[in-house]
Amino acid sequence: MERKTRICFVGLDNYPVLNPEMGSQYIGGESVQQTLLAKGFAERGYDVSMIVKDVGQPQGQLIENIRVFKTFKQSAGLPVLRFFVPRLTSIWSALRSADADVYYQSCAGMLTGVVSKYCQIHNRQFVFRLAHDSDCIPGEQLIEYWRDRKIYEYGLRSANFIAAQGVKQVALLQKHYGLPSEPVNMVVDLPAEDAPEDRAIDVLWVNNLRQFKRPELVLELASNMPSYKFVMIGGAVAGEEPLFEDIKDEAKDIQNLEFLGAVPYQSVNNYFMESKVFLNTSDSEGYPNSFLQAWARSTPVVSFFDPDNIIRDKGHGCVPQDLNRMKSDVEALLSDDRRRTSIGADARKFVFDNYSSDPVVETYVSILNLQRTTSE
Repeated sequence: MERKTRICFVGLDNYPVLNPEMGSQYIGGESVQQTLLAKGFAERGYDVSMIVKDVGQPQGQLIENIRVFKTFKQSAGLPVLRFFVPRLTSIWSALRSADADVYYQSCAGMLTGVVSKYCQIHNRQFVFRLAHDSDCIPGEQLIEYWRDRKIYEYGLRSANFIAAQGVKQVALLQKHYGLPSEPVNMVVDLPAEDAPEDRAIDVLWVNNLRQFKRPELVLELASNMPSYKFVMIGGAVAGEEPLFEDIKDEAKDIQNLEFLGAVPYQSVNNYFMESKVFLNTSDSEGYPNSFLQAWARSTPVVSFFDPDNIIRDKGHGCVPQDLNRMKSDVEALLSDDRRRTSIGADARKFVFDNYSSDPVVETYVSILNLQRTTSE
């Protein structure tokens, strides 16, 4: 008998992206990537499932042809013991319920090792995607506990295929772990219409508020550019709530800065569409979804961080070396409509040609030798 090939995306924070009704909750870049990729596979006839946290949704819920299996509630269980019950037990149960041929997981963490072990025991394929440059460097991963870091490294070494965001990550992973990987483009939600010529926002910043994102630099930049309208979007991250509150309070005193806090993913693209320049102040990243969201809407990017030198090489914005130069670059773009429009048009074409779901899904299909149906 033949059945559809089953692919399961394991992303515990994915549900708010998949279900717009929950869009006000925390949303990370990899949650967006996993959900867009899952939709791409579902549209092409694969049997797609997703494993997420329990936020009150029914077990086995079907959303856009994606079957959703829930695990644990964030607050459930006793400290220390909850690592095993209910977290580990519920994740293992959900992996079994999905009964997939291929399991896809991204972001360095304990979950990488758990999914990898399940796939080893049950002879399934495990695909891991690097989400941040630090995923490739021992001791620098965004992982709190030594135990979880070791579980992650076990899973990393056991993956059947590791997808990188670019050639820099390929080199870092080879250097630090001696492991091969291949760059696979990300997926972006492409707009159905062109961006308007008249835009209400001069400078947009979108990021979850974490220390390495350096949101305080946006406040300083806005204060030094009082004639331009700035908009900041970003929610609090567990463990860094004081930073969110500090930025929120300080933003109130800057008249040309509007701090919106968390905005549902489904609504954020409207702000990209209305912005002239997109700003990134992080000191490290992977390959931000926000860059693609901006470029897809003909918005140049000004960023300290430049993944694989793509901004500089493609000319899709500016890569300043310090805050003073960032101010000059932003002012130059805002004062030259013709140049800004030209950069935006080139960036939009680049994204449409390379980051739609069709070519990205087909890349995975080719690498993993997937068929839409398989014998059973």
